[in-house]
Order: sequence, then structure tokens, then C-alpha cells
Amino acid sequence: MATKAQTKRQQLIVDVLDDAFRDLMKADPHAFRVKFRKMAADPFAFYRGSACLFYADVTGMRDTWADDRTSRVWIHGDLHAENFGTYMNSHGRMVFDVNDFDEAYIGHFSWDLRRFVASLALLGWQKALPDETIRDLVGKYLRAYLAQVSHYAKITEDDDFALHLDNTTGPVHDVLVQARTASRVALLDGITRFEDHVRVFAHDGSVRRLGKAERRAVGEAFAGYLDTIPESKRFDRDLFYDVRDVVGKSGFGIGSAGLPAFNVLVEGYSQSLDNDVVLSMKQANVPAVSRFVDSAEVDRYFAHEGHRTVVSQRALQVHTDPLLGYTDLDGVGFLVAEVSPYEFDLDWGEVNEPDEMAGVVQDLGRATAKIHCASDEDSEQDLVNFQTEEAICAVVEGRRRELVADLTDFGVEYAERVRRDHALFVDAFREGRIGGVSAT
Repeated sequence: MATKAQTKRQQLIVDVLDDAFRDLMKADPHAFRVKFRKMAADPFAFYRGSACLFYADVTGMRDTWADDRTSRVWIHGDLHAENFGTYMNSHGRMVFDVNDFDEAYIGHFSWDLRRFVASLALLGWQKALPDETIRDLVGKYLRAYLAQVSHYAKITEDDDFALHLDNTTGPVHDVLVQARTASRVALLDGITRFEDHVRVFAHDGSVRRLGKAERRAVGEAFAGYLDTIPESKRFDRDLFYDVRDVVGKSGFGIGSAGLPAFNVLVEGYSQSLDNDVVLSMKQANVPAVSRFVDSAEVDRYFAHEGHRTVVSQRALQVHTDPLLGYTDLDGVGFLVAEVSPYEFDLDWGEVNEPDEMAGVVQDLGRATAKIHCASDEDSEQDLVNFQTEEAICAVVEGRRRELVADLTDFGVEYAERVRRDHALFVDAFREGRIGGVSAT
């Protein structure tokens, strides 16, 4: 029989998920049935899909690492151990970095660190690592982060630090090699077919053909997107971006359940059929952290959530996708980005021994510092008008060991809470108590 504390916590989980996803659950209950089943699989999957619950908790906590500046920096918003992978940057280099910026916002730098270390503690528990080993890995991540922040604070010019093929080893290097061997042709051949000597999208269960009115509306939205690409990243308009085909798209990950999306096939770098490019046009969601902070000033800065996502990504990532942009469809913000053949996530299933994990988490610590301290050359935001690295160094001056100890304790303790929350979530979902989404 559940205790009063368990009943109260379960009701909070139900209320937070219902508040965050109510409209989307109503619009597409099947997508959320799938999402919730994935979240029910294990505590880590639950954690990935419940950033809103994390922020319901941490925004109510006293944060000793937040001052006037460090409480209002660009943060990733959903920084967990599986949100890292490869991409081809705008300079043509294969890079390993943080990915998936849908939840990016203004907030405490420590919130990103807390979300990551809790995910690392969960991952360590699922690999049956002792607590002492988990704490050691968390400490390595945090110390690597602080060292890289200090590096940024000491240099006088922007330092184009990146994790790439020439400076990585182990699993991070392996996934970069995997990405390098991928090809655009293989991607295209997997999702398109030839019709009248041009490529069009192939039919499968994840795509749908559009009616004339919807096709016209998407075309108009796509035309608006082109104006949001920075001048320095635009390709020759006489050739690039000509639309070849458009389909509705479903089947995204845990975080994008119920969000309308389209795939757009465009003429690419040449008229060769091997150079066509696939773009994703996906409705942008409300970031989880914004539901629990005073967001009025930040929200006024953006036209819509698609605009917010793109500005945030350019503020957090160096050399962003040259096709990154935004648009609106029927007054709703959409994010546009390439469906790249070069994007591969780090596979934690193949990283199991503490010695191997240690090198990986240190790389992830440096990558985290990079997103906090470096931005794309086309970033024009002025919401954060100070040097983040200087602000972080100031708040941790003489207290670095204290930060490592504080966040390590948090990570281990919060992971324990997530494991309990996962069981409460599963029971609530099975009983059909979350947004009316039935488990059957």
C-alpha cells in the first residue's frame, strides 16, 4: 500500500506531465501512448522523457551557484548522457558535441550540470556500478567541465575547441569514424525512390502524402524559412533549395511525441541526384524550464518557439548546421534543419567499464563547457550580454571542490528519486491517470 508521501509524489508526476503535454496528448493520444511506453521501459528512459518534472523539482531548490549572471545564461535545457553525438559542422568538419537543442533556454548553468550528473548516476546504476565508482565518474565530468571553462576564461580570442577525429580516442573517436563512413547517397536511397528521373520520398509507415491545401501551406512556410538562414551560410539560390517533394512525417523520439512535422526534399549542392538534401520541418515545443521560471522577458524576445530554438542553438553551438532556420505554419513556430547522414549518437550500450567511461565523461565535460562558453559566428542574440566563462569562474572561485561535492551528492540522490518516480509513473500510466492516455 502506498504511503502518503508516495501518493503525493505520484500526483505531482501526473500533474506536471498533464500540464506540460495536455494539448498534445489530446491531439494525438496514440503518439503519447507510444511515448509513455518508451518511458516505462526503465528509469533512464523515464528521465529522458520527463524534463518537465526535473525542472519542477530543481527550480524550487536553493541554488548556491546562481548569482545575477550565472542564473541567466544560455543552457541546453535537457543535458543528459544520451544527448551527445556527431554532426558535420558548417566548415565541413566532423564534430562530436552536444545535440538536440529543443529545450534550450535561459537559466542557471548548474541546471545543465545537475541534469547531466543525475543521468550519469542513473546510467551507472543500470550498469551495476558501485556508488563510489559513480561518484568518481561524476567528479571527472565536473572537473573536466571546470577546466575547460577556465581555459575559455584565460584566452583573449574565441577558441575553436572541438572534439574531432584528430584529438579523440576510444568510444568518442569510434562514433566519429562511424559518422565519417556514412554517405548522403545511402541516406537518400533509404528514404526516396526515383520517379521520372528525379527523387521523391518513398512510401512507408512513417510518412503521409499531403493534400493540395496543406502542401501549399507547407510550401509557403518553407519560402519563409529561407529568409532566416544567415547570409554567410546561404547557398546559391539559383540551384539550392528547389523543392522536389514534401511529406508529413511521424516516428520521432521520446521528446517529440505529438508534434506535427514534415520532410522536405530539395535540390542540393548540384543537379546530381546523389546531392539532394532532406530537411526536417518540425513544430517546436515549449521548453520545459520555461514552465517553472518567470519567462516573460525571454518570451518577448522571440516570435515563436521555432525562433527561440534556432537563436538558442546558435548561442550554444559553434558552426551550426548551415541549413538551420525557422518558420511558422498557421501561426505556429517550426524548426527547420537538415536530416543529416552524419549524425550518430554515442552508444552507451558499448561503453561499460569504468576506465572506458572515464575518458568519455571527461570529453562530455569539455563539450558541455563549450556550449556554455562559445557560440556560432552568426549568433546575434543579446539576451546574455556578458562572458559566461567569466561569470562561472567568478562564482566558483575558491569553491571548485565544493561545487564538485555538491553536484555529485545531488546526482546520486536525484537518480535514486528518479528510480522511485519511474515506478510511480508506470503505475499511473497503467491506470490511465495521465492526460486520459490509456495504456491499451
